[in-house]
Amino acid sequence: MSKTSVYQLSGKQLILLAFASALIAVGATALIYNYGRTLLTKNGADTTFAEQAPPATISDPNSVSDEQNNIEVYKAISPGVAFINTTTYQQDFWGDVSEGRGNGSGSVIDNNGNILTNYHVIEGAQKLSVSFGGDKTYPARVVGGDPDTDLAVIKIDPPAGLTVVPLGDSDKLTVGQKVLAIGNPFGLDRTLTTGVISGLQRPIRSKPMPGAPTGRPIDAAIQTDASINPGNSGGPLLDKYGKMIGINSQILSPAGGSVGVGFAVPVNTAKRVVAQILQYGEVRRPKLGASLIPSSEVAQRGYRVPVETGLIIQRVDAGSTAATAGLRGLSQSMEGLVWGDIILSLDGEAMNDLDSLYRFLDKKQIGETVKAEIYRNGSRVSVPIKLMASASRPTQPTRRME
Repeated sequence: MSKTSVYQLSGKQLILLAFASALIAVGATALIYNYGRTLLTKNGADTTFAEQAPPATISDPNSVSDEQNNIEVYKAISPGVAFINTTTYQQDFWGDVSEGRGNGSGSVIDNNGNILTNYHVIEGAQKLSVSFGGDKTYPARVVGGDPDTDLAVIKIDPPAGLTVVPLGDSDKLTVGQKVLAIGNPFGLDRTLTTGVISGLQRPIRSKPMPGAPTGRPIDAAIQTDASINPGNSGGPLLDKYGKMIGINSQILSPAGGSVGVGFAVPVNTAKRVVAQILQYGEVRRPKLGASLIPSSEVAQRGYRVPVETGLIIQRVDAGSTAATAGLRGLSQSMEGLVWGDIILSLDGEAMNDLDSLYRFLDKKQIGETVKAEIYRNGSRVSVPIKLMASASRPTQPTRRME
């Protein structure tokens, strides 16, 4: 009769085996977790942007002259400022193709080759290339953009030794503090200009779009007297530590040149926008899905409006936030115009004009529920509205849809 050998473990060996198994399990779990985080980060789903440390090569600005600070900031940051060249092609009636060229600036924001710039720099471009000084150029592609804040991200295959422009905190700025701008005005490669912050919380507007002749408001823009010219667009506005505090975007000039009034989109706005662009290729904001017009504008046209201030709903899109909440638009009867709903406030914030609505929605997330005060049939009623993404727009909107 054959015998089967059975190896029996002692109590001490069992304890050691259990301990080793636990270590292996913990290690495997950590490996899987870190690998998953790496995948999420590469896909932009776990991307966050915080204030970063200044370059080590920049001395304490309080210990060196202003001239030396300028030199150190330029040397440390300019290698990370991109010269962006754009090409567009148009075909005329006869089939002839014409080529249009443009240029702007951008800032490298990570080691993956992502570059932050203005949306208007790359809008409509069919070919993009980037250089960092010298003859070497890198083909680029558009990751995504947000015309409402005039920001976009493009990407190159990152070369070795890529310089990343560190991000600052635009909420800590004060009028009078020193700023530096690096960009490519009029195609002049990596030009440095200096100045101060001339004003904060300046309201500027994005490029007008169909149905929105004035463009969407970009709140809290930074005003500076540092010279900004065509070609500077998309480049960084820096503090004396070399950290990006804004993205140079617009100038106020009757002749189109610098007159000492330039504007930059705050970097904290860019942090929020870029995170979504890297994840989705766009910024996903909640939309009402209704055509709206301020009651004051309707009153100016000679109509007797039942309320002095508010947003009159002209039309509601099927399947939109407004439609799901049961909001109603204008209609016609035998007696004439029939008022629908008029939005008076959202979460207690008065809705006097479209800008008020834009600012409110910009602070909200898809899926949030807000409380709307509505004027309906001669009474004020409260209506809960669950915010959704935009529905399809009507073919010919009367006003810009929100």
